[in-house]
Amino acid sequence: MLACTVFSVHASLADDKITQSDYQRPEAVPAPESNPLTEEKTALGKTLFFDPRLSRDKSMSCATCHSPDQRWSDGRVVPLGSEELSQPRRTPTVMNSAWLKALMWDGRAKSLEAQAVLPITTPHEMNYNMKELVQRLGEIKGYEPLFESAYGDAEINTQRIAMALATFQRTLVSNTSSFDLWVNGDEHAISSSAQRGFQIFNNEAQCAACHKSWRFTDDSFHDIGLDSPDLGRGKVIPVEVTIMQHAFKTPTLRDLPENGPFMHDGSMSDLEEVIKHYEDGGIQRESLSKEMKPFELTEQQRTDLIAFLKTLDGGSLDIDPPVLPME
Repeated sequence: MLACTVFSVHASLADDKITQSDYQRPEAVPAPESNPLTEEKTALGKTLFFDPRLSRDKSMSCATCHSPDQRWSDGRVVPLGSEELSQPRRTPTVMNSAWLKALMWDGRAKSLEAQAVLPITTPHEMNYNMKELVQRLGEIKGYEPLFESAYGDAEINTQRIAMALATFQRTLVSNTSSFDLWVNGDEHAISSSAQRGFQIFNNEAQCAACHKSWRFTDDSFHDIGLDSPDLGRGKVIPVEVTIMQHAFKTPTLRDLPENGPFMHDGSMSDLEEVIKHYEDGGIQRESLSKEMKPFELTEQQRTDLIAFLKTLDGGSLDIDPPVLPME
């Protein structure tokens, strides 16, 4: 009976050209030719990522807001240091960022290397500048062998710091989840409720219109009709591009936090609230994404959809903080 259920789910998706292969995990982690993955560079990047000395007052590291025990986010509605901002944005996870083409909620960073320096130099975050950081790291003797191992000599500069941080972040890839096992043919890997939820995800709720591929994101930007004055992508592109006003990057649905927060502004605390927002269709305005079409689910369908979303959780990555270099 279960085999018939699995077949019927995938058969119904065939008409919409959505198949199991659309959710197949890739075999390798991509990296640019200018910054190939190496163990030595990863080790350096990991050390830099966890080192609070990258911030001006030595109190905040990258891991402060992208913590391993918070799904590489911070679990906060308002990020640390952003309390006084008029439009603070929730800290996104850095997991699976190796595949991203544009980063940050508004897409203003075009690569992990470009993104790596932004939190360091942003006033309400680490509040430092790269020239002084390069000097500070140069005075920490323990960094010399790490840079030499990664690059062939001990020179420290902005580019090398960014490349190492980007390299480490590319290694943060979701563990295999029960959904992945199901996609690979294990018919018993997820419950019948989750299988029904998968069908709802791709059909009635049309979640896959934006949350597609194995990472469950289209890497694009959409106005989903939230009651927020933040223009998102609209702040960094011409105002004439109406569809990008109030638009934010589609987040991954893998390894979601158990109790939120969700949305770019952290305004929702549980998945049922999120689903009901999409059912309602959001605030109707000119920039609203064409994918935002109201629909209605039963209570059981919402339960099934949430059951499916929970199968995308691969659990915590087995990564321990490094021993920081001595001065």
